[in-house]
Amino acid sequence: MGGRLKVSFTVVTVIIGFMLAIQFQTVQEPVVRDTRDVWELREALLKEKELNSNLNTEMRSVEGKLEQYKEQQESSPEEALKQTLEELKAEAGLTEKEGPGLTLTIEPVEEELLLGEPVKNVSPQLLERLINELNKYDATDISIDGHRLVNTSVIRDINGETKVDGYSIRSLPFEVRVLTADYATAEKLYNRMQVSQSLEDFFIDNLRVNISKPLEDLKIPAYEDTIRVRLMEPVKETGGNG
Repeated sequence: MGGRLKVSFTVVTVIIGFMLAIQFQTVQEPVVRDTRDVWELREALLKEKELNSNLNTEMRSVEGKLEQYKEQQESSPEEALKQTLEELKAEAGLTEKEGPGLTLTIEPVEEELLLGEPVKNVSPQLLERLINELNKYDATDISIDGHRLVNTSVIRDINGETKVDGYSIRSLPFEVRVLTADYATAEKLYNRMQVSQSLEDFFIDNLRVNISKPLEDLKIPAYEDTIRVRLMEPVKETGGNG
């Protein structure tokens, strides 16, 4: 019995020690909790609701287009294909587009010019950061200095010059035009850009970004070059069913 008592006592001691160790570890490393306040949580919830609403709207739009395409295909296949082609060209940025949006004018800081400090051209990094921020705030179409941006557009430095799809951005000031889905979204974009970190980043480089009030009808040009599709080829039809 004495041996069994010693074993039981040992087991109980080990269990208690293990529990104490876990409790000590919990005290030393508290669980990270969400520290956002009520308003931040409400804003996050609102963004999720907006995203869900946009997805539902897009789904209804696509379903409507499919039904319309089926009806047109039965009555006039050629007209259905023509309309689909025009829609695809518009989505790809190959047509001029007009709608609500705003204009950002990038220009040198006059105070720095008065001091005689040279103003460098805008860097690709600044432009890319600005474009990413505009896309984050629901921009639908963007042009830089008259050049339309598409999914394959590239902004980079070539021999000391900032180029957008091969076109140099040499002169200041120049415009960045932004279209949105509707006027309300343009107003939201305007308010968000007023407190944007990008504006401070431009100012550090002696550049100022002037943001226009939201406009009802703003035009941006079509993409001028040929869009090259890589790593894609037509499917070859075979005689079999598989």
